[in-house]
Amino acid sequence: MAQINVVPYIDVMLVLLVIFMVTAPLMQQGVEVDLPKARAEPVQSPDEKDQIVVAVTADGGFHLDADGRDAAPLDAVTLANRVAEMLRQRSDKRVYVRGDQAVDYGHVMEAMAALQAAGASSIGLITEQPDKR
Repeated sequence: MAQINVVPYIDVMLVLLVIFMVTAPLMQQGVEVDLPKARAEPVQSPDEKDQIVVAVTADGGFHLDADGRDAAPLDAVTLANRVAEMLRQRSDKRVYVRGDQAVDYGHVMEAMAALQAAGASSIGLITEQPDKR
């Protein structure tokens, strides 16, 4: 009785696994923001579809990144309306703010106030780990 040689299939699977492991970090989407550095423990990251990320760029613009898609710059009222609609569909979504370190603190607070008005009960801030020296 003849048997199928599965070794070539395993080799192909391992090559694909390595390719996905290398390319996955490169596929990060979002508006380019120079995040401030902070020493903090990372929180459990929810699935991308379970989070709403608002980026505040250096020029003070708000960008809504929900479900892995970028949006054009929004004003605070439009941002609040869109986030409120998303939270009405699924109230368990987590809301995060990615504020550029060069942006005025008032712009980050304006984004947080708009998110709170939209019904976000808790808002997280995203930072980067500082370089270890």
